[in-house]
This record gives sequence, C-alpha cells and structure tokens, in this order.
Amino acid sequence: MKKTLQQIADWLELDQKMDERLVTGVSINTRTLEEGDLFIPFRGEKTNGHKYVAQAFENGAVASLWQKDEPNPPQDVPLLFVEDPEKALQQMAVKYRGEHLATFIGITGSNGKTSTKDLLAGTLSPYFKVQKTEGNFNNQLGLPLTILSLDEDTQFAILEMGMDGYGQIEFLSKMAKPMFTVITNIGEAHMEALGSREGIAKAKFEIIQGLLPEGKLYYDGDEPLLQQLVAKEAHLNTKSFGTGPSNDLQVSWMETTKEGSVFCVKGMVEGEFFIPVLGQHQVKNTLAAILIAQQVGLTDEEIRNSLENVSLTNMRMQLVNGEQGTLFVNDAYNAAPTSMKAALEFMKTTTMRKDKWIVLGDMLELGQLEQQYHEDLAVEIDLQAIHHICLYGPRMKHLYDMLKNQVSAERLIWTEQDYGPIIDSIRSQADEHSIILLKGSRGMALEHILKAFTKED
Repeated sequence: MKKTLQQIADWLELDQKMDERLVTGVSINTRTLEEGDLFIPFRGEKTNGHKYVAQAFENGAVASLWQKDEPNPPQDVPLLFVEDPEKALQQMAVKYRGEHLATFIGITGSNGKTSTKDLLAGTLSPYFKVQKTEGNFNNQLGLPLTILSLDEDTQFAILEMGMDGYGQIEFLSKMAKPMFTVITNIGEAHMEALGSREGIAKAKFEIIQGLLPEGKLYYDGDEPLLQQLVAKEAHLNTKSFGTGPSNDLQVSWMETTKEGSVFCVKGMVEGEFFIPVLGQHQVKNTLAAILIAQQVGLTDEEIRNSLENVSLTNMRMQLVNGEQGTLFVNDAYNAAPTSMKAALEFMKTTTMRKDKWIVLGDMLELGQLEQQYHEDLAVEIDLQAIHHICLYGPRMKHLYDMLKNQVSAERLIWTEQDYGPIIDSIRSQADEHSIILLKGSRGMALEHILKAFTKED
C-alpha cells in the first residue's frame, strides 16, 4: 500500500485536511511497526493502544489514528481522528480492496486452511506475484491488516478466513470480495460455539456471501453437508474435489514415501503428482490448489513442477530429526477429531520407520461432546501398528481409560500437565527405528516435547 495521508482521510470520510506524506503500511503493534506505517491504537479491556502512540512515532510511524473520545491526544504529530479505530481499519481495507487489481482467493474450513493456503501459494508463486495471509491473521483484525499489506503489483492475494461463530466468515468474505473461494472440509472445531457439524457447515458456507458474481467455489465434495448446501444454490459456480467418484477432481491412488506423497488424480486434471508433504489429508488439500492453478491458466506440467517444491508452515506434518536418530512428525499446530483421525491414519499406513509412537494432546473447543470425541479415538488407533501411545492433558484421560485394559503400561502413558514422563519414555526407548507423531490442539504446545530432542532454542 502506498497512499498519502490525505487519501486515507478521504477513505475514512474525515473532515480533516492532511498533508501528502506517504503511508506505506499499517501496524497495530509498536514492536513490529516499520518506518512509514500508520499506527492503529485499539482500546481494549486490558490495555489501551493510545498509550503507545508516542512510541509508534519514535519507531518511525508516519501518522496514527486516534479515537475521538480518548483524552489528551499528543500535539504536533499527524493524527486521524476516528470514532472507532477497528472499524476505521476495516474501512481502509475495503477501500484498498476496491482499488486493487489482484485476484483474491478466500480459504476456510475446519482443518487444512493454512496448509491449503501454503499449497496454493507454492503452486502459483513461480509464475505470478503472490501474497498470502501470514501467521493466524485470519480474523476481523488480521484480514484487513493482510489486505492493507498487499503490494500494489500483487497478482494473487490468498486469504485465510477463520471464525468461531456465525456471521464472521460472511463479514470477511464481503470485505475481501474473492474471485475464488475454498472450503477445505467440515470438522468439529468450534462445536462449543456452533453446536453441531451442521452449524459449522452453515458458518463456513458464508464464504460465498462476498464471492464475485463471476467467481467460483471449490469445496470438499466428500462432505454431505456441503453437498446439501451447494444443491440449494442453483446459480453458484462450483467445483468439487475429494476421493469420491462424483468429484470434479479426485484422488485415484496415492503412496507415501520418505520424501513426501505421490498420487494420481483424474477428472478435470489427469496424471501423477508429487508433494514433499506427508498425509492423505494434505493430498486432498492439494486438489484445491491444482484446480485453481488450472483455472488461472497453468499447464499440468507447470503445476506438477511447482508442487514438487512447495512447503508448509511449520508444525504441519513437519519431519524433524531428533536425538538418538529418532524421526518426529510435528503436526502440533492444532487438532480436532477430523485432523486427528487423518494423522492417525498416516501413522497406521506409513512404512518410514518400524517403531511407531503417537503423542496426542487434548482437542479443545469441542463443547459437551468432548469426552465422546476423545474416547472415539480409541477405534482409530491401530494397536498392532502403533507400539507406544503417550497422552497429554486432562481430556486425554478419557482416551487413556478406553485403552488401559488393552495396552500394557510399558506402551501406554498418560500425564495431565507434565511433559516429563513422555520425554523420559521417548529418551529411554526410542531410537533410529522410531517415528513419533506429535498431535494436539494449539493450547497443548506439544512442540515443547520436540525441543527436548533437538538443538532448537
């Protein structure tokens, strides 16, 4: 973004005359603020960003917003006086989006949003200028910050859209006005807020609300809840992906190697592809990237070449070598029943190492059914294939109780809030023949176990 202060004042419909100083970005954090940024101070329950406006100018801010009813604005610095800084941020994003010529792509889903974003960006970036959501900037604050961070010559903007209630995806979609939208799947995350998988599907499907008239929805065609919602939108342009035969693009075969996943597709695209990423669920996420890449004009060979070099954000089926020759599969960024089952299926079928370990942390935000969802994992664990089971967190006690009469104490560990017993068990029993899955919700921070076996700080 490159706008003068006067242009931003006009965006915000302010009755202020500003100078022609150039704003090249926006920031809500003085620690990451860059020279030329416009500072956005928020007033929350625990802190008041207006206290940091002076620091923002010291760090190179060119100007700052200021909430009109906030007392004692600083003198002799350029301030834009607004009713609500958060709404002003969102309004600026809407204005910039309206001027930007990039193709906007919105991605949502219970699981796989970030992976699909990374896969799509990796597919397109060798041929186009691509920018994507960084980190978890996928909500009502993060999305406008992402939009305003786009360079003016960006050709594709890939935006992740998250939510924890109704109306939020619709809000983000109408802000972004995407040409293409993706729903990766419907799982059980946010069950506590939305009550049912049907409710989750309805909330995710809000992504079509901002879809441009000529736009297209790509969705998990294996999910009956999405099939039903699509069927109700007769004029919606859609393409489905998955493993079922009715999908527009389907996986017909796949195999896991030490380097990643080899798979064949049929339908709108035919042939064999490779991604340096593990897991059948990641192959399925790749289908959305293939379809969109084909839609924007890439050849099958161009898609194939770029997919061979994609990489995912850390802690998504990430292979990490540990002490004693152990191999970790770090999938500890998040977990819900759907993604947990996918990771367990990978561990069941992988031939990378003979000695298989699973370290599972609590799945959070599952509401009243959390006990059932944890207990249900017992049938997903192949006790013949998995040699060691380590469970962490109070909710994993439910799974432990289901397994304790089937698995010996040497193979099964549960600890409520101490990583120590799990670390000790791995250190005393795992070796160069061991592969160890780390999978749990973000709040369980299972990467701390990995740090005990690597040289990372």
